[in-house]
Amino acid sequence: MTKNNIPFHKPFYDDDEINGIVDTIKSGWWTTGPKTIRFENEFNKFIGSKYAVSASSWTAAAHLSLEAIGIKAGDEVIIPSITFTATAEIICYFNATPVIVDVQPETFNIDPQKIEEAITDKTKAIIPVHYGGQPCDMDEIMAIAKKYNLKVIEDAAHSLPAYYKNKMIGTIGDVTCFSFYATKTLATGEGGMLCTDDEKIAERCSIMRLHGISKDAWKRYSAEGSWYYEVVAPGYKYNFTDLQAALGLSQLKKINIMLNMRKYIYKFYNDSLKDEPLITLYEIKKDRQSAFHLYPLQINFEMLKINRSQFIDKLKEAGIGASVHFIPLYRHPYYKESFNLNIEDYPVSEQIYVGLISLPIWPGLTDEQLTYIVDTVKKVLMENKR
Repeated sequence: MTKNNIPFHKPFYDDDEINGIVDTIKSGWWTTGPKTIRFENEFNKFIGSKYAVSASSWTAAAHLSLEAIGIKAGDEVIIPSITFTATAEIICYFNATPVIVDVQPETFNIDPQKIEEAITDKTKAIIPVHYGGQPCDMDEIMAIAKKYNLKVIEDAAHSLPAYYKNKMIGTIGDVTCFSFYATKTLATGEGGMLCTDDEKIAERCSIMRLHGISKDAWKRYSAEGSWYYEVVAPGYKYNFTDLQAALGLSQLKKINIMLNMRKYIYKFYNDSLKDEPLITLYEIKKDRQSAFHLYPLQINFEMLKINRSQFIDKLKEAGIGASVHFIPLYRHPYYKESFNLNIEDYPVSEQIYVGLISLPIWPGLTDEQLTYIVDTVKKVLMENKR
């Protein structure tokens, strides 16, 4: 890969992942099996929670979590405006209502004050999203949850590993859901994990992820298994596989190595772009450690002759992938029309969104590539000033 061909994301792997997949294929366990259980145990040990339950995606893990805490039709769950649609859609699965509130201007994370203002008698839970890997204000959020007797399900799709006041993300809320999608900080192609200290939630999610079949259903095809099983609830097909676990076990070994690489890239960008007057850099609060999953920045497009789409196209022409994280929920037709949302009610999110782009931050980017990226960004800015 040359400096002129830099995708927005590229997986980081070595022979350990390849050998793990080959070993799994040869073992005969291709679906949920012993490697899945081992991965859950090792992940759980790394996070420091009491229980870890794997699932086929973050969406599956979070859906299971909402089901386990008893979300029903008519309930309300509070979420931030700047997030991927999955955070909201899982609430809709229950015919419950996602109550979408504004975010903080510095962190793009949910605003605790807006959470409290949005609480009603129908509110049952809060899903704070740790945007880009930076933890939310969890002390304030947990205090609000305790005050109003609400459950907290953390959306940690971006934040592995991350820390809030020296507490590992995955050990604070009632449940924390991680993503192992191909672009995430630990990637298994697809997949997710929920961590909790609540035994009842963990057990319910374990059962519901595989058709509502009683525990240890995967053992049916092992030497100690039996043909007999019982369905205790109408569950889902959300189980993880040993093929995914093979990747997860290898990725987990290098999780901190990849974190340090992303942290280096973040600092490189900041040092290189801090004096650009048309760019506002993303802030990380001093009392927390980000996983550095995204490198977002805001550009003042009012001072340019080109818009965001044209800016991203110019980067693409130069061989650099860029994206936008995220189109706010209130801008999507389904949420806007179904829940009568207005842009005017989200002034902070809108101010963030209009100038928002994300640059590549994957482990393995070289100094030459990073220099080329920042030089290209500066060049496009300079050539298109009003």
